[in-house]
Amino acid sequence: MTDRAPRPTRADYVAWRTATTRWRDDDAYGHLNNATYYELFDTAVNAHLYEETGVDVRALPQIGVVAETSCRYFREIGFPEPIEMGMVVDKVGSSSIIYRIGLFQGDSDEAAAEGRFVHVYVDNEHGAGQRPVVPMPDVVRAAVEPLLR
Repeated sequence: MTDRAPRPTRADYVAWRTATTRWRDDDAYGHLNNATYYELFDTAVNAHLYEETGVDVRALPQIGVVAETSCRYFREIGFPEPIEMGMVVDKVGSSSIIYRIGLFQGDSDEAAAEGRFVHVYVDNEHGAGQRPVVPMPDVVRAAVEPLLR
């Protein structure tokens, strides 16, 4: 018996985007390199923020830094097929957001992998090493709240 969460399906996600795979994304074993999964998670989240806020999120007085990431792998994926990335938000706090990103390739309704990605908002005025946790910008909150499930 296991307490592991069930394998996610397409119905579990709210926002979608597609990524083109590249030859270099595969590792020596012929499947997507694990580091590439994390690049896809980062791209899904930040592309959504750029599109929905209409601003350069890197230039805001408060920026989201990655505080936690993880990935559950269910089956192999890789070049040359595109990857569909589904995204949902599990929680929006005062200074943090918890995202889940499902990766799909081909016609399968079940995710090939699912990532957990946590942004914590920090002060962007004083640079690295001087960034206390602060409330997230309203423009970011407005962009992610529609993704809550």
